[in-house]
Amino acid sequence: MVQKAKILLVDDRPENLLALEAILSALDQTLVRASSGEEALKALLTDDFAVILLDVQMPGMDGFETAAHIKRRERTRDIPIIFLTAINHGPHHTFRGYAAGAVDYISKPFDPWVLRAKVSVFVELYMKNCQLREQAALLRLQLEGGSAAGDSKEPTGIIAELSARLAAVEEQAEALSKQLDEESADAAVVATAAHLERKLSGLRGALDALEPGTGSGTPSVPSQN
Repeated sequence: MVQKAKILLVDDRPENLLALEAILSALDQTLVRASSGEEALKALLTDDFAVILLDVQMPGMDGFETAAHIKRRERTRDIPIIFLTAINHGPHHTFRGYAAGAVDYISKPFDPWVLRAKVSVFVELYMKNCQLREQAALLRLQLEGGSAAGDSKEPTGIIAELSARLAAVEEQAEALSKQLDEESADAAVVATAAHLERKLSGLRGALDALEPGTGSGTPSVPSQN
């Protein structure tokens, strides 16, 4: 069973959180509420999120300050942030949002279809990343412990199984990239997709090096950062 992605919704107004839940419920993912920046940071200490929808105007710690804390943490710095704001102070205000680490900046009232489409892209990228980490972890396990434990499966069989699983992820990632090209997605989204493709390429190279006759020694498994 595929685990659902978590989406963090941060807004000090309950009615706004309710509206976001209504818009995003069709994605069938896990929606997590936070009514303040402090509450959002607590949630980020224990859970992994595909994307964060962050209100700019909040009492106490506002969206900009919250985003700055998120980007300073190694665990959370790569989570996409979409800023939501009910006011528009012009280009400087928008620039401050991007400077704080946002991948998008949407003014209220926003189009529900557009917001749902943007969030769904980041959820897809997150799911592909999770699949990639699983394949890399399996490869690392086989390299480090499979032989020592006397695994009954032949090494070539293990490699073939890993290669087939990776091929499925590669195919899905390629389809997603084509979709992004056709829809002229935001530059930040395209960059995230390209980063995923590079990690896939690195893992494929490690697997290819394990094929009999293609190399010697034990290849390094790609970093998951």
